[in-house]
Amino acid sequence: MKNPIDNFWKLKLENVKESLESNNFEVFIADNSVAASKIVLEKILPAIDIKSISWGGSVTFVGTGLYDILKNKEGLKVLDIYNKSLSSDEKMQLRRKALLTDLFITGTNALTEDGCLVNLDMIGNRVGALTFGPKNVLVLTGRNKIVADIESAMDRIKDYVAPANVMRLDMKTPCIKTGVCSKCKSSDRICNTWTITQNSFPKKRIKVVIIHEDLGL
Repeated sequence: MKNPIDNFWKLKLENVKESLESNNFEVFIADNSVAASKIVLEKILPAIDIKSISWGGSVTFVGTGLYDILKNKEGLKVLDIYNKSLSSDEKMQLRRKALLTDLFITGTNALTEDGCLVNLDMIGNRVGALTFGPKNVLVLTGRNKIVADIESAMDRIKDYVAPANVMRLDMKTPCIKTGVCSKCKSSDRICNTWTITQNSFPKKRIKVVIIHEDLGL
């Protein structure tokens, strides 16, 4: 067989797509980050009536190039929490307002083979938006986020995602030095709120683009 690894991933992505759709998510598969951006701009956005948009922290979202495209998109009220000119208080207020937008974009820490999204948040705006608030939620995820089950998802997050994000954000927690979660009491702790999204309610409110690349943490 030619390209066995590529074939393996294509089969896995299709299986995960089927699992997500059985859980009422709307799902798209993109061959790469460029294709993912095209799907969002040409298929997802035209199909929903949105007047306002915002996002949570997501390396994958930035990696697709969509942030640079959408932050200045005409005809949309954009609540840009990445705006470096904002104070901490202003960013927090914007995060609260973002929970009432027509579209909220985020990534996911893990995606299970039976179609669940598993996330761990510091502030809670990202997982709050997944749970309730925005009319539509768009989740962008690389294939590297796929795990067998919820237990594996939680292990991935604690063993890799959380320490790696602490290092990326230069937070003051023990795992920035050890790379190992120690259930710390640090004021910079990012492991505060877990969510497991087993189904999208209403149906297709949460849209997932699975990207056939390793993206994000």
